[in-house]
Amino acid sequence: MPTVVEKFNIQTQGFDDLIDVTLKTKNFVSKNNIQNGLLNVYVVSSCASVVIIEDEPKLGTDFIKFIQSLLPVNKVYEHDNSWHDENAYCHLRAMILNNSVTIPVIDSDLALDTWQKIVLIDFNNRPSSRQIIMSVVY
Repeated sequence: MPTVVEKFNIQTQGFDDLIDVTLKTKNFVSKNNIQNGLLNVYVVSSCASVVIIEDEPKLGTDFIKFIQSLLPVNKVYEHDNSWHDENAYCHLRAMILNNSVTIPVIDSDLALDTWQKIVLIDFNNRPSSRQIIMSVVY
């Protein structure tokens, strides 16, 4: 099976920064003339995730508030006691949401609903440069 891979970096603000990468992924599929296949979008980080969400302005805010309530910043975590970097919550959030999504490509288009978008969420407690890897098997 042929595979095409592209990497790019995104500068984030950290602190639950949510960045839309949908257009970048659509351009990748188009540029490589992919008709049908599986696209994987992956962030190289243990403090960030890639997810698909509804393109609703306040839903992203609601989602961040929800994840913050599950894994708050101000809780004492064993990781922080060991490493003293105060970012255990970042790792835990990323572990729950995962580092990648896979989307079918059908007739040169991502199989996303009208209102779905692919986003990077950086949970880290500082700004970061995040590497995204897009790969498609067709």
